[in-house]
Amino acid sequence: MYDLNKGYEVAKEFYAQYGIDVDKAIEICDATPISLHCWQGDDVAGFEKKEGGLTGGIQATGNYPGKARNPQELRADIEKAMQYIPGVKKVNVHANYMEADTFVDRNEITPENFSNWADWAVEKGIGLDFNPTYFSHPKSEVATLSSADEDIRKFWIEHGIRCRQIGEYFYKRTGKPCVINHWTPDGDKEVPVDTIGPRLRLKDSYDQIFEATKDVQGVVDGIESKVFGIGAESFTAGSHEFCMGYVMKANKDHIIMTLDTGHYHPTEVVSAKLASVYTFSDSVLLHVSRPIRWDSDHVVSFDDETRAIMEELVRLDKLQDTYIATDFFDASINRIVAWVTGLRNTRKAMLAALLQPVAQMKEIEAKGDLSARLAYKEEFKAAPFALVWDYYCAKENAGTGLEWLKEVQEYEKEVLQNRK
Repeated sequence: MYDLNKGYEVAKEFYAQYGIDVDKAIEICDATPISLHCWQGDDVAGFEKKEGGLTGGIQATGNYPGKARNPQELRADIEKAMQYIPGVKKVNVHANYMEADTFVDRNEITPENFSNWADWAVEKGIGLDFNPTYFSHPKSEVATLSSADEDIRKFWIEHGIRCRQIGEYFYKRTGKPCVINHWTPDGDKEVPVDTIGPRLRLKDSYDQIFEATKDVQGVVDGIESKVFGIGAESFTAGSHEFCMGYVMKANKDHIIMTLDTGHYHPTEVVSAKLASVYTFSDSVLLHVSRPIRWDSDHVVSFDDETRAIMEELVRLDKLQDTYIATDFFDASINRIVAWVTGLRNTRKAMLAALLQPVAQMKEIEAKGDLSARLAYKEEFKAAPFALVWDYYCAKENAGTGLEWLKEVQEYEKEVLQNRK
């Protein structure tokens, strides 16, 4: 390994030419929470006492050996992954990761079913986020919150109510706000004749959930849209326009827009949507993923769009107002490697964005010097960012370069390969 301190000093000299405080950039990056999604560790299966696979347009492909089989193994794997992810972290839990000795249906879950998660989070000093699980259930086969069957809709409304109450429980236990993401796969394989009925019912369901839990504290609610899912290719009740309309109409501080990088048409990018949403909202929930041909939830890469998203947040001065969470699941590779790679790339893109002369570029743009603006943008694509990243990871004992990979591979040999 090269001299990290020497490399860091060289990088600081480069960035100092442009008035960039590298130490400050690291400080901001390190303090910005990223929420690690628990479902990468077991392929979105969860721990309910039930039969059946994934539904709702969700698929986890591959069968790499060693996936977590119970909550204890999942939390142990998360702990291993977090060792190599620098910066403040939270853990994002889905409702189907509840724990109980006997079957508890989703409209009956209570904070007690998540007390082990809360105990663990308190011990580790991390916050918890949460998600209702509106899929992979006998009563989600046709629709959930938009269902025309009032008994089914009532079931899922109660589920949403209980999830917000569990979010408050997480907040009170950890002392950190709980961000809840509301996403339902409700849709149709063909375009229905009645396209407004399901949306009016979905709106009413959200209204009922929030009204019934209006006294809940410490919870922020993201409303997530999607273009389509498997089996619902032609119509989605919770479209982008619906979700944005609901958030803006609600006009409540705790109800915000969720922007998932894989939930739009292939020619749409979240980086181009942020400024428009922030024109009308104070906060955004960002789900960082990597779509290939659709919402395929590939491991986050240090690619152009991930970097563009972080650059936009920094240039808007909205990094501190954005709740950042990862959302992908790859069962074809070591699941801990997937976590570490995806979250390191998310943090890496954030740090790279903070190491740009934003104030100077804005001043150049304001003067109308578009030639210089382009030159500055291109110059910093080749800036010595890696030297700062390596120093930061070493400082946080998170593993420099691929040091972490060797340790995860040892964990695979000693732990994961013994799971049958």
